[in-house]
Amino acid sequence: MAREKDPDRSVRGKSAHQPGTEAEGPTRAVVIVPVLTRQSRGEDDTSRPRLTRSAEARHDEAVGLARAIDLDLIHTAVVTVNDPRPATLLGSGKVEELAEIVKEGHAEVVIVDHPLTPVQQRNLEKEFNAKVLDRTGLILEIFGERARTKEGTLQVELAHLNYQKGRLVRSWTHLERQRGGAGFLGGPGETQIESDRRVLQDKIVKLKHELETVRRTRDLHRAKRKKVPFPVVAIVGYTNAGKSTLFNKLTGAGVLAQDMLFATLDPTLRRVRLPHGTPIILSDTVGFISDLPTHLIAAFRATLEEVVEADLVIHLRDISDPDTSAQAEDVERILADLGVDAGDTKRVIEVWNKVDLLDEGNRARLLAESTDAKAPPVAISAVTGEGIDALNAIIETRMSGELEDLTVTIEPAQFGLVDWLYRNGDVVSRTDNEDGSATISLKATQSAREEIESRLRRKNNG
Repeated sequence: MAREKDPDRSVRGKSAHQPGTEAEGPTRAVVIVPVLTRQSRGEDDTSRPRLTRSAEARHDEAVGLARAIDLDLIHTAVVTVNDPRPATLLGSGKVEELAEIVKEGHAEVVIVDHPLTPVQQRNLEKEFNAKVLDRTGLILEIFGERARTKEGTLQVELAHLNYQKGRLVRSWTHLERQRGGAGFLGGPGETQIESDRRVLQDKIVKLKHELETVRRTRDLHRAKRKKVPFPVVAIVGYTNAGKSTLFNKLTGAGVLAQDMLFATLDPTLRRVRLPHGTPIILSDTVGFISDLPTHLIAAFRATLEEVVEADLVIHLRDISDPDTSAQAEDVERILADLGVDAGDTKRVIEVWNKVDLLDEGNRARLLAESTDAKAPPVAISAVTGEGIDALNAIIETRMSGELEDLTVTIEPAQFGLVDWLYRNGDVVSRTDNEDGSATISLKATQSAREEIESRLRRKNNG
């Protein structure tokens, strides 16, 4: 018989050094990646084609998600499922095999990288005598740890309560161990089910009101930005594609950027001045992921509105990842749900990151293929800086028009404009004339040229 688990211990199981208690290490966990066959998924020839991820890639991603909350993985496995069981998803033989692994390894958590019904989760917990988290529950756990701002915390809690509510209604009356409460796994359990349902619903209503207040505040901030017409450029992409690293490279900010799934959760905005003077607001957003739970998409809609409202969207891809095409498809699907057409090349720039990790053969092949595209992607390395100048130039062209050659003569009374010209254009030459004026030749964007002409007119009229 496996040892009983403490129902109030957090899944993260961080070491505790409290007086009178024995120090605990990381929570021991098992990760299972069920791979349903085409037949078991119920697909047919008329189904919408969707890129299939390799079992290895799904396994690596599931392991990455588990390690994102510091779990000690004692066993991981990919399990082919030909005939999904309504009661346990997995076959009885495989469940028994895994139960023995959990028992021998003293695992406290079993991660199943697949959606589980409340009945399946309950039955697996009985079989394993351990807490069971499906993909949605694991992502909720990660988001709960990553949220830093009030808005992020509220969004995660709302998503969690909606997820928890369905399990309370359908399965809590049968659980032998406690589930629920304020945390994702611990807290008060199944007593007074009707009262608990009312409490959950009241919390959900309260959170929605609080989030609506946050949304109105965000709308006010957005309205203020529109009064000072700085275009907004949003970076989106699959989690761990390098969004925060690129954000830091473009802005010089110190946003958390680690080789970790969902290292960044809350959105970050910074004002940036591009090389030829165009000011923009750059937005770093939460990473996307395959099968992103609908609870999270709904809860994070306020945050993702930054993408919807953006003048330009940078779709950042980790081109070194073997599953980059499938990841791109997942991102495009979520963008479509938000009303953003990833195929709109005027609004969306596809950027291939981590080209420095490609070997020469693959690099040459991919770059050759990209040149044939209608809107060739921009190849960069956010770490080394390769391609960043080209990306900046394309962003600036989209925001302010193509660079134009311009020659202006600045009268002595207008010399206050000279510094502005150097900051907002690429000065090619300057000639100081005998009458005290200066003739400056420069390259400037269309919007900068219009601003220069407007400033000169105001000076002349003054």
